[in-house]
Amino acid sequence: MNLRAPLIRHDDCDELAALCKAGGDPLRLNVLRALANDSFGVLELAQIFATGQSGMSHHLKVLAQAGLVATRREGNAIFYRRALAQADLLGGRLHGALLDEVDDLTLPADVRGRIGQVHAQRAAASHEFFARIASHFQARQDLIAGLPQYRDSVLALLDALGFAPGASALEVGPGDGGFLPELARRFERVIALDNSPAMLELARLRCLHEGLDNVQLQLADALDAAGEAVDCLVLNMVLHHFAAPAEALKQLAPRVKPGGSLLVTELCSHNQSWAREACGDLWLGFEQDDLARWACAAGLTPGESLYVGLRNGFQIQVRHFQRPAGVPHPSINRNMPR
Repeated sequence: MNLRAPLIRHDDCDELAALCKAGGDPLRLNVLRALANDSFGVLELAQIFATGQSGMSHHLKVLAQAGLVATRREGNAIFYRRALAQADLLGGRLHGALLDEVDDLTLPADVRGRIGQVHAQRAAASHEFFARIASHFQARQDLIAGLPQYRDSVLALLDALGFAPGASALEVGPGDGGFLPELARRFERVIALDNSPAMLELARLRCLHEGLDNVQLQLADALDAAGEAVDCLVLNMVLHHFAAPAEALKQLAPRVKPGGSLLVTELCSHNQSWAREACGDLWLGFEQDDLARWACAAGLTPGESLYVGLRNGFQIQVRHFQRPAGVPHPSINRNMPR
């Protein structure tokens, strides 16, 4: 007599149950809140929530099975971010409603403090790197993508925007100042902002050599420095050095005038983990959709994009985002996520 195992039928309710289960734990809800504008590795999340790695891994597995978090591999590390709700899929409306409610939560003060510690650790690693390699900055940059490999693409996009006479520009993280002569020729006033004295000295020498008398150099953290809004803000290969790139875009967007432009040159997402040690990269490039989503959250509108393939296998994305004219910028909270 043959005994056959009972056939297990998939029920759509199983997916809804997994979603409800994932949202039925206070710690998991707070994890989703912390991931609203950032991505973290499991060790970072364990530090943020003062819990063991195995326990945090379990919570992340439950969230992933419910489709509430997505992963991205950075070399040997895996980073978690919130997954976008798909309203047309089963459970999509419930997913979206859950995230809307989560965003109204206030993270405990100690959790916000530990998020700040993680960001500070990332920023300190980047700052130490640039202080150490200033004397051979260009050689390090050329390992992946030096300015000559993407300069023409950025200039093509910049010139197509047709800025009016008297326009102003701000470059955050100018490196050794290689792009400043191009900006100085196209804008009446240019501000170059860097938090590394060693790198800013290289930019100063470049300006002196090129006779750039319309460039103002400022030693400051771009996310702490208050200043005038400009017609064009340029981020050339610097976003991957920010501790929290999405939050950085939010805080930098007010420095763009209504109707003005933000130009971002970045690597597309890659898996070359050696770039962390060799080039001081905190992030291994970015997904195109992530940059667009972060920009929209910062009150910017995606514009033209150019993509440059390099012989070493890397791909560069040159992105234009515009701040709509006459539209108030969303309120910016310069503190940690609520």
